[in-house]
Amino acid sequence: MSKFETDIGATRRQLLAGSAAFAAAMALPRDVLAAPFHQFAHGAFDITVVSDGLITLPPEVLLPDAGPEERADFLKRLGGNEKGAAVQANIPLIRHGNDLILIDNGSGTNFQPTAGKLAENLKTLGIAPEQITKVVFTHVHPDHSGATVTADGKVLYPNARYYVSQTEWDFWTDKSFEMRRPAALHGFAKGAQRDLFAVEDRIVRVRAGDEIVSGMSVVDTPGHTPGHVSIELKGRDNLLITGDACTNDTIFFARPDWHFGFDTDTEVALASRRRLLDRAASEKLKLLGYHWTYPGVGYAERRGDAYRFVSA
Repeated sequence: MSKFETDIGATRRQLLAGSAAFAAAMALPRDVLAAPFHQFAHGAFDITVVSDGLITLPPEVLLPDAGPEERADFLKRLGGNEKGAAVQANIPLIRHGNDLILIDNGSGTNFQPTAGKLAENLKTLGIAPEQITKVVFTHVHPDHSGATVTADGKVLYPNARYYVSQTEWDFWTDKSFEMRRPAALHGFAKGAQRDLFAVEDRIVRVRAGDEIVSGMSVVDTPGHTPGHVSIELKGRDNLLITGDACTNDTIFFARPDWHFGFDTDTEVALASRRRLLDRAASEKLKLLGYHWTYPGVGYAERRGDAYRFVSA
């Protein structure tokens, strides 16, 4: 465990315990929770970016490497203040043939009260939970998998198969996790085990290069969690759904050398982000980011040693 991880342990525990008071202090208007639905076609896929709402993160998580002036500047650009800023949770709903696929399923009731809006927004689209056929986890953090089980213990998407990387499964379900891993991760592990074990009988464990459906494949992007993956869709300018491999467009395109507070292995995460952005810029990949400005769809344009996000 790095010193960096030790220093933010208290912040991890605070957020996992819930941050209703912190979110209220941000005084966010309710209408920012109801994002419009951005829809587009990509090859054989029809994609709708559905909002799960907002999560609010403190500066120690968003900008741990920034000096005071840089921190203030980025927080202002994110629409926040000295307490932190709210970021979106963009979840792709993908139609492919007879499949309706979610990439991650959001927070449910297991993170912050300003998130967990996915099922409600799917209902607005006329999609019932029973219609979802596949849920693909980029990783198993509470804002990405926390909606797996409802508050009364039922599987929310009862007819879906669930996909998670083998490495991610092995890491979080380790029976010796609390003895082998730092205390700052124990809350994450309990949530991950809750979500994974609830659907264990319908989980498919995947590795890099495996296809979920034809034209949709798994790409290793470790570091944020050990088994974090991105999802690549074939089509004109292949689309890469990045999860938290590049956590925020405003911050990490401009400063790809900065750490993010919830990365499990900070240096591996940095290397994965640099590879992802370099490849995206070189190959002109279309990108879709989870905590990016809604709808989070665009391209990486190289700017010296950094990048600029160009909305699609």
